[in-house]
Amino acid sequence: MVRPRRSRDVAAGNVRSLHPMRMGPHHMMPRDADAVKGARLAGDTSRRVWTFARPYRGTITVFLVAILLAALLGIVPPLVVRRILDVAIPNAIDSGNRGPIWWLAAIAVAAALVDAFLQIVQRWCSARVGEGLIADLRRALYAKVQRLPVAFFTRTPTGAITSRLNNDVVGAQTAVTSTLGSVVSNVIVLAITLATMLALEWRLTLLALVVLPLFVVPARRVGRRLQDISREQMTHNAAMNTQMTERFNVSGAVLVKLFGSLDRENETFGKRADAVRDAGIKAAMLGRVFFVALGLVAAVGTAVIYGIGAQLVVSGDITPGTLVALAALVTRIYQPLTGLTNARVDLMTSMVSFERVFEVLDTPEPITDRPGAFDLLDPTGRVEFDNVTFRYPPASESSIGSMETQSIPGADPDRDVLAELSLVLEPGETVALVGASGAGKSTLASLIPRLYDVTTGAVRIDGADVRDLTLASLRRAVGVVSQDPHLFHESIGDNLRYADPDATDEQIVEACRAARIHDTIAALPDGYATVVGERGYRLSGGEKQRLAIARLLLKNPAIMILDEATSHLDNDNEAHVQASIEVALSGRTALVIAHRLSTVRSADRIAVIHHGRIVELGTHDELVKRDGLYAAQLRAGELAID
Repeated sequence: MVRPRRSRDVAAGNVRSLHPMRMGPHHMMPRDADAVKGARLAGDTSRRVWTFARPYRGTITVFLVAILLAALLGIVPPLVVRRILDVAIPNAIDSGNRGPIWWLAAIAVAAALVDAFLQIVQRWCSARVGEGLIADLRRALYAKVQRLPVAFFTRTPTGAITSRLNNDVVGAQTAVTSTLGSVVSNVIVLAITLATMLALEWRLTLLALVVLPLFVVPARRVGRRLQDISREQMTHNAAMNTQMTERFNVSGAVLVKLFGSLDRENETFGKRADAVRDAGIKAAMLGRVFFVALGLVAAVGTAVIYGIGAQLVVSGDITPGTLVALAALVTRIYQPLTGLTNARVDLMTSMVSFERVFEVLDTPEPITDRPGAFDLLDPTGRVEFDNVTFRYPPASESSIGSMETQSIPGADPDRDVLAELSLVLEPGETVALVGASGAGKSTLASLIPRLYDVTTGAVRIDGADVRDLTLASLRRAVGVVSQDPHLFHESIGDNLRYADPDATDEQIVEACRAARIHDTIAALPDGYATVVGERGYRLSGGEKQRLAIARLLLKNPAIMILDEATSHLDNDNEAHVQASIEVALSGRTALVIAHRLSTVRSADRIAVIHHGRIVELGTHDELVKRDGLYAAQLRAGELAID
């Protein structure tokens, strides 16, 4: 939490605390008065904020007590100076006893020491609450996003998701610690300081408030201008970061080298970097001019207090010590008064981050465990598609509008991808799916592990509707190797253990031998400790595919889905891997999507999908004799003949 600067800061000419926007690394969100004009903080939002802050209520209490004590200590030095000038010095001159002067000086030193300790306490409390809130919100958001359906990820840019876990989480933490804490601190400091000044001399106190408009009006006007500049800088910065993100991953870097121009890339990046620089210079200069102006106003206000106060001293209305004390205290009321002029805008705009966080946390989870869902135990692997119709869910059911940066109105799906499709896979049977691109093969396979739910009809495993099974047990029973397998930027061993964290080295080696990848791994300098690179780019396509198959074998599921799993292998490797897969499939159910004739012919049955319907079903020989769509695909070369 940002601790309000003391009166000595303004007295020394350091008036940065008068800035209507806090521009530290945790406070980059523009304070937009127009954006929150007429807005009110929803009661449920406030209550939910408190639920996240509740575990830290003890620390928050200590923090508020420290603020109160620090505010009280802030008036001690001026009062000590007043006592020294009005009492201790005259007594010392009359009696020669200088002891009270030393005692009062000791009190001032003690107050400074305690104040320093309270600063440390405040910083510890704010760090504990702030970092704790960040961790809690990130854990909650990460867990929530993990539970959202695949449709959410197909619509939402990765950058928008990470932004919620980073920028918005930090903004939400700012609302509780910095913004709210600053408001509370300013109110306490202002109340105590004004009460003390009124008790000392009410006329000079009112005079000090006369110059307040000279603080408030420029603060609001310059504040809006700084908001615009800050927003402009953030826009240019986002464009610059987007270019770096897209160019600095492996695929982007390769594309730039093959199709792009380094000079053009450097020129584009340079323009964006220059725009960020120019906006930063404008903000710095405007802020500095503003700070200097406010410093002059503070100096004028103090001079006025001294000038008129001196007249009151001469006339005998106040003592010299009172005048000096008031001059010291007056600098303590300008900063909190100026800060409070933007308090509502600051608080409301900071709380917007909480609302954006809650927007994600409140997103419906269409694919989740039903009440009473039960585990799938010892599955035999019988899979049944019963009159299944499926269309992809609309954006309103699968995404968050504010995170879809390029959403297109009216672009929701309006057709059935699968229509009244029925198919049964018996335990241990291998069924191959063939059909033109877009026929619905991968969509059909994705319904088994409930990456999507059917629109109508049912998918059953061992007679149980997959929607009645717990997701954890269902997905333990299903293993998938896709056409483009994903590998994390970790070691080969870690990528394999993702399927089974408890797997032994022997089990990993056995799975890799079965997938015909062990010898390749063993030949690497670091063996299974080799880091595969982002998305596994340090491996060839065939190596990634075989590693994914090894991961599947290590999982040892009852049902296997192979979506073009051998598409990246040459004939020799494909034959070896196919042989290992056939061994692994013994006693297991498999749904194989393939265009290679050797893969299709080895299946027990072949299902031909056309426009979301199964139009042919049988063995290779049966379908060739039938001379239907399957035979036509063979003649057209849509099934690769090895």
